[in-house]
Amino acid sequence: MEKITVPNIRARKGKEKLTMLTAYDYIFAEIIDNAGIDMILVGDSVGTTMLGYKNTIPVTVEEMIHHTKPVSRAAKKALVVIDMPFMSYQEGIEQAKRNAGRMIKESGAETVKLEGGAKMKDVIKAIVDIDIPVMGHIGLTPQSVHALGGYKVQKEMDRLINDAKAVEEAGAFAIVLECVPRDISKIITEELSIPTIGIGAGPDCDGQVLVIYDLLGLMGAFRPKFVKRYMDLRTDIESGIKRYIDEVKNGIFPDDTHSFH
Repeated sequence: MEKITVPNIRARKGKEKLTMLTAYDYIFAEIIDNAGIDMILVGDSVGTTMLGYKNTIPVTVEEMIHHTKPVSRAAKKALVVIDMPFMSYQEGIEQAKRNAGRMIKESGAETVKLEGGAKMKDVIKAIVDIDIPVMGHIGLTPQSVHALGGYKVQKEMDRLINDAKAVEEAGAFAIVLECVPRDISKIITEELSIPTIGIGAGPDCDGQVLVIYDLLGLMGAFRPKFVKRYMDLRTDIESGIKRYIDEVKNGIFPDDTHSFH
């Protein structure tokens, strides 16, 4: 099983659709990797999915490293991408390089991802210049949720195209387009030489990414328009737990089969 690399991802532009899912622990990363995913993103969405934060802003560098280490150990094939959390790169180039270097060194990931377009061009270039691959992220950028006024579809075509081109010019190897109208995503995908990875950005992107818990139906009533649930594990898990409770209370479990003699 050959390890997927950054050059592999870039070379698939326009030839083969790319797949990416999030993971935050060893077991899920192992399952996702064995299934044949191209990239595993340890997203700062760990804050809302695993840590109980109301948004991604409180997530720290230490938390990102902690959750990426087991994912890196599990991923034998997939390229592992680690999110740079809020305020780990916004203060300046030296801070960004130092944190990117630390996150790659300590987590085992192969590339970092950071949010922002033209405003982050110099930061992206500086990180790329020290040989750390960068995946960009424009459109709805959750770390900027307060400035954006909430989680809204981004429709400013000129700004989005300018942001995408700035990220490409800075040296990013790929770019996530989040909550961008399909027609704009199509234009960006056609104009860039690097792969676009969509989440709520339509089918014309070079690849797609979803949060694994959304895909598996583990997030309850929370269901953004762009999410397709391939399973309903939350219901199955709750059912299994209720059966366990019932069997313990009624003396059904454990029985002789599950006892030592």
